[in-house]
Amino acid sequence: MFSLIIPVDKNEASLPALLNAVEQLHEQLHPFEAIFVVDGSPDRCYERLKQQLPQQRFASQLLLLSRNFGSFAAIRQGLAAAKGNYFGVMAADLQEPPALILKMAALLRSQRYDVAIGQREQRDDPLFQRLPAELFWGAYRRYVVPEMPVGGVDIFACNRAFRDQLLQLEERHSSLVAQVFWMGFRRVFVPYHRQAREHGTSAWTLHKKSTYLMDSI
Repeated sequence: MFSLIIPVDKNEASLPALLNAVEQLHEQLHPFEAIFVVDGSPDRCYERLKQQLPQQRFASQLLLLSRNFGSFAAIRQGLAAAKGNYFGVMAADLQEPPALILKMAALLRSQRYDVAIGQREQRDDPLFQRLPAELFWGAYRRYVVPEMPVGGVDIFACNRAFRDQLLQLEERHSSLVAQVFWMGFRRVFVPYHRQAREHGTSAWTLHKKSTYLMDSI
């Protein structure tokens, strides 16, 4: 089974497109389940998912965190609840093409790799968003993880052995993405073009970036 984990926070407007994308993945990744982890979102994401998920054709789990703990905590909860042999993590805003999950699943099932990581080659974000992001990830690559892709990591997939080891790392204030690199295993990068955001605004504030960088260091 392939388990897809999707952290959800302030993504109410993008839910119809998200559910449609997950349905398309389900058609090509059978057996399949999707785990939606609502990270204390202040909008109606949880209520809408609770109403709509029983109507979908794919198996699903819906988890609600008691407050906003951050996407890494949400991803860990989703990975812990997942029942599959292979696992994918995808953002709910659909800026990463969902078809990437299909490529990653094929690479993992080839038994040649333990973890597949999305690597941005291009992004459609406005210039005022790209420049701070490039500066931030430049500092991250210099001081924390030199192997980190230039644009960071928002989508990855792994096998059960990798997932089990990742969940054993229990640092409360750390970077799950940095842990993915620190752990080693057989790694492959999958290039992609990041799409422009169609709904909502990014919650990736300067304060969060600074805290993330210091925790990682």
